[in-house]
Amino acid sequence: MSAQRVAEGEVMRLRSLLFVPADRPERFAKAAASGADAIILDLEDSVAPSRKGEARAAASDALAGPRPVTTIVRINPLTSGLAEFDLAAILTARPDAVILPKAEGAISVARLCTMMGDAAVPILPIATETPAAVFQLGSYAQVAQHLIGLTWGAEDLPAAIGASSSREADGRYTPPYEMVRALTLFGAHAADIPAIETVYPAISDLDGLAAYAARGRRDGFTGMMAIHPAQVPVINAAFTPGAEEIAQARAIVDAFAANPDSGAFQLDGKMIDAPHLKQAQRILGLVEG
Repeated sequence: MSAQRVAEGEVMRLRSLLFVPADRPERFAKAAASGADAIILDLEDSVAPSRKGEARAAASDALAGPRPVTTIVRINPLTSGLAEFDLAAILTARPDAVILPKAEGAISVARLCTMMGDAAVPILPIATETPAAVFQLGSYAQVAQHLIGLTWGAEDLPAAIGASSSREADGRYTPPYEMVRALTLFGAHAADIPAIETVYPAISDLDGLAAYAARGRRDGFTGMMAIHPAQVPVINAAFTPGAEEIAQARAIVDAFAANPDSGAFQLDGKMIDAPHLKQAQRILGLVEG
């Protein structure tokens, strides 16, 4: 995961990524103090067209100052006519990464890299916001060296195709959006980069958020985006292995080390084999770096 490393050579931990509108600099300090692994200064959806200039200036100022937390910028889409202005405002100060909305596969990433030139920083594509994007989710392995992860969204796509909603009445995704969620998950893992779960929009429903984040971790996502500081502790807890889980993973790794010639054997009354070892190593990697 080469692009998961920041310039100083430290691994970029991405359990929680908190959006904050870039035209609201008075919120930046609170966002940075939320406990999020990264904050996202948003130049796109949360900023009105009339305030894009103010947002760019505020983001540039924030990047030029001290950064208590990994700081990412979401630029406007490549087709908007605004991305060039966004990049001109922020690249001199080198954000830790750039989020690319409405990405449509490896071609979009390559185009953004060209636009950034020698000032290129790692990229996190939002990979499911247009119909064409869905058919490119397997292509990100071609540009994995430029990526810190892959994420998805469930709001722009239904609007793009004329669907009334991406969710059932109880909040579950309808089948088309469950499909793009799964394809994002597999596209990320095929590229050997982190899979980042999309936002949970019900800010006050922390129990629902906890269940949603736990489902994401269970399914293979390694982090999640947030839209309010109150969501951050819940997300961090969901994507941090617990003591019992860590102990079990260490026991599996130790058991394989003690039985190097065995492909499968019993541990605590359960059969374990190579997939269990791989999962145990992944869990320990989350906590040991």
